Amino acid sequence: MAPQRRAAPRGPESGGTAAGPDRGGRRPHSSAKKSRDQQESRWRWLKAAFLLSAAALGGVLSWSYLSAEDGVTEVLARHSESLQDKFVEIPCSEDYDSHKRFEGCTPRKCGRGVTDAVITREEAERIRRIAERGLSLGGSDGGASILDLHSGALSLGKHFVNLYRYFGDKIQDIFTEEDFALYRDVRLRIQQRIAQAFGISSASMYLTKPTFFSRINSTEAKTTHDEYWHPHVDKVTYGSFDYTSLLYLSDYTEDFGGGRFVFMDAGSNKTIEPRAGRVSFFTSGSENLHRVEKVHWGTRYAITISFTCNPDHGIGDPVLM
Repeated sequence: MAPQRRAAPRGPESGGTAAGPDRGGRRPHSSAKKSRDQQESRWRWLKAAFLLSAAALGGVLSWSYLSAEDGVTEVLARHSESLQDKFVEIPCSEDYDSHKRFEGCTPRKCGRGVTDAVITREEAERIRRIAERGLSLGGSDGGASILDLHSGALSLGKHFVNLYRYFGDKIQDIFTEEDFALYRDVRLRIQQRIAQAFGISSASMYLTKPTFFSRINSTEAKTTHDEYWHPHVDKVTYGSFDYTSLLYLSDYTEDFGGGRFVFMDAGSNKTIEPRAGRVSFFTSGSENLHRVEKVHWGTRYAITISFTCNPDHGIGDPVLM
């Protein structure tokens, strides 16, 4: 018997277009094509959903990584809140042991504090105008400029000049006696607040150098003096420092972005968001390793006011020459 001819087999990729008729002589039903189309559509949807989920997960992991790298986990003082007084006591480092101790002043109680109740916003605005007028005489080519009314140091291009010698009698047109009187009064009130927080006599504290205004913007650094963002310890950088304070003269998120003050604690860093009139203060040893974030936009004004327990390192208040 001669072999019978059989229909060619239909493969899964045929898409419903067979090479020959089926047993009944009919073409395959269109529902098979619909089923395959629906399956392919579901696969495309699942693939898209997977890609979106992967992208979202990657974003979360990247954010977590950056947050961990930055180490910012807690805001000690938000710019939107007005703090009467906030103080956190922490163990002292051994930095003070390598310097002459002055009983009743050298830190035995260490920590950090923030207050919005010492200097008013109106006073901060007046102090800021002093800084603006002084810095209008010069300014760094990079993003960080300083003005020291005590020594006369003023950023000018890539260098510093003594504004009292450089500008001479013109200084009388820039500053007034009232400016310097306000400056002294603000310094005294901050000194008294620090003494109260650490349980010492303000008379045992001496203003020390450097004490200066800072103006920071997003301009690229031109010299190492412009690189303000590096972590540091004040007692290591300036051996005379025992207590450091900052008076902020502009507002975070309103006048500038970035520029927060960061205490670099092990595993749980603390940030202070600047607010005009806000005073932050702390003992100057390694227990308060810190940095300032880079300013991304706008201009950040502040004044650093530092104190020592050693009268040999003390300086006087500035006077109008």
